[in-house]
Amino acid sequence: MFITFEGGEGAGKSTQIARLAAHLRARTGRSVVTTREPGGSAKAEEIRAALLSGLAKPHGPFAEALLFSAARIDHLDTLIRPALARGETVLCDRFSDSTRAYQGAAGGLDPDILMRLEHVVVGETRPDLTLILDLDPAAGLARAAARAKDAQAEGIDRFEAEALEFHTRLRAAFRTIAEAEPVRCAVIDAGQAPDAVEAAIRATVAARLPALFADARPEASGDAA
Repeated sequence: MFITFEGGEGAGKSTQIARLAAHLRARTGRSVVTTREPGGSAKAEEIRAALLSGLAKPHGPFAEALLFSAARIDHLDTLIRPALARGETVLCDRFSDSTRAYQGAAGGLDPDILMRLEHVVVGETRPDLTLILDLDPAAGLARAAARAKDAQAEGIDRFEAEALEFHTRLRAAFRTIAEAEPVRCAVIDAGQAPDAVEAAIRATVAARLPALFADARPEASGDAA
């Protein structure tokens, strides 16, 4: 199974991916791979550093989309596809929907160009489920700023530094994607407490991907649903 997490800055994707991975390992006994975009492979991580530093920004959203695609190709070829071929479950922090939202709806790039690019890069390797963590942009940016104060954090990146208007368009873009593809996508209220978000994600995954839990172990008493 291939599950992607999408949403704006500060929505809690990394936290929730770690929690879901632990839950799936405990319940199903399956191998679970967690990864992120841009990144997830050696070459893709190098491209990530360039993108988040703002190196490509002066060249416009198409240049950024091409770099994201280059990173995605290496990520798919070296990590995601091999893991899926081994029967592992892959949880990815962002995927092609982020390119649609960031460079497309929020960046102004022609959606037809993005769809053609996605067709070439992604092919048949599409998520079985996409969880869109929906959060008010102002709250998300506040979370991101607080996180940047942590000495271990990567700091405010090229996209976190964008104005609130950009992030408002971004939120609308993710919601539009969810409305257009309701079978694949599920919107999760990320404004709740982390435990409540985790419970909503677990319930959604169980309902949408029951085959994942075909041989699941009983949940321990007190675990979230």
